Amino acid sequence: MATTSKSPRLAQLGAQQSGANRLLRGGLMLLSVSALLVGMWAGLIRLGWVLPVWQPPLPMLHGPLMVCGFLGTLIGLERAVGTGMKWAYAGPGLTAAGALLALLGAPAPLGPLLITLGSVITFAVLLTLIRLLPALFTVVIALGGLTWVVGNSLWLSGQPIAVAVLWWINFLVLTIAGERLELSRMLKLSRTAQLLFGAAAALLLAGAVLGSWYYAPGMRLLGAGSVAMAAWLLRYDIARRRIKAGGVARFIGISLLSGYVWLAIGGVLALWHGGMMAGPLYDATLHSIFLGFVFAMIFAHAPIIFPAVLGIPLAYTPRFYSHLILLHLSLILRVAGDLIPYWPARLWGGMLNVLVLLFFIANTVLAVRAARTALEVAKIPQAQT
Repeated sequence: MATTSKSPRLAQLGAQQSGANRLLRGGLMLLSVSALLVGMWAGLIRLGWVLPVWQPPLPMLHGPLMVCGFLGTLIGLERAVGTGMKWAYAGPGLTAAGALLALLGAPAPLGPLLITLGSVITFAVLLTLIRLLPALFTVVIALGGLTWVVGNSLWLSGQPIAVAVLWWINFLVLTIAGERLELSRMLKLSRTAQLLFGAAAALLLAGAVLGSWYYAPGMRLLGAGSVAMAAWLLRYDIARRRIKAGGVARFIGISLLSGYVWLAIGGVLALWHGGMMAGPLYDATLHSIFLGFVFAMIFAHAPIIFPAVLGIPLAYTPRFYSHLILLHLSLILRVAGDLIPYWPARLWGGMLNVLVLLFFIANTVLAVRAARTALEVAKIPQAQT
């Protein structure tokens, strides 16, 4: 009797905790998307579009907002959800708060400081994964988290953004490559394949280390590492084998492979003009990696990550190919405008990049609504019976 009398209360308490958890996840996701939107606005200003600027430093916050405010918060949130540790949510919470404070014009060190502290917590979460499962992929993912901490620390200390970017590239490339290595374990990779992966990762890290003192050779070494990692992923990643599966598996595979091509393009551009810290060639290099590679990965994993993180269904639709194709076309226009150089192509390519990302968000929202509608329709016969 005592047990039965307590069961409804325990169930209610569990439901409340689950609801609060979903609210926390949704709030952090909303803050990260807000950083994305404002970061894109700042990027358009940097390109040359005449848009309102409510804070003078806003254009210079484009990179930090995109890498730390959006991607860093999103990755930290994913790790917190995956581990289930409550303290892990402090990582994305601090990075989101730091981005918000920077936008509100808080004293200069405060925003970068909170973002750096948030990245330290996320790195601590990644270290727990190594203890739970010692493996090459967990070590690589943790190294990615460490490079994020280093890049943020350089930004906090007043180093040029271009130097911090070398570490931020490592953060995203190593994180993504480590996750792909984990999924490729089912292919029973040879010792040679694992050594080649380690060599590519070592080149990336060496490029960031060298570039912190000697920027041009470091950038070129990082470019070589990017090309090597892209070649490894194109050769060994399981994505190639998923294209024949059809449906969402095919979409994910095509998205991943197209992103690897952009990583290779960015690496080649870095090898070509490693000494550039600004200008069209620098823009082409960075956005080949950060936009072509990273956002292709986001497009690929959105049907899996969003339901897992937010606890809401998402219905895959072939319409997802539209934002993937438009991403590549708009980026080709932008990079071509950078390389020719032809200013209108660069300018409009950047604007189309922003519109494509907004289109991706719209497609994702529509997919969530479609999934919820399908679930409600499926429940109607059960309710009637």
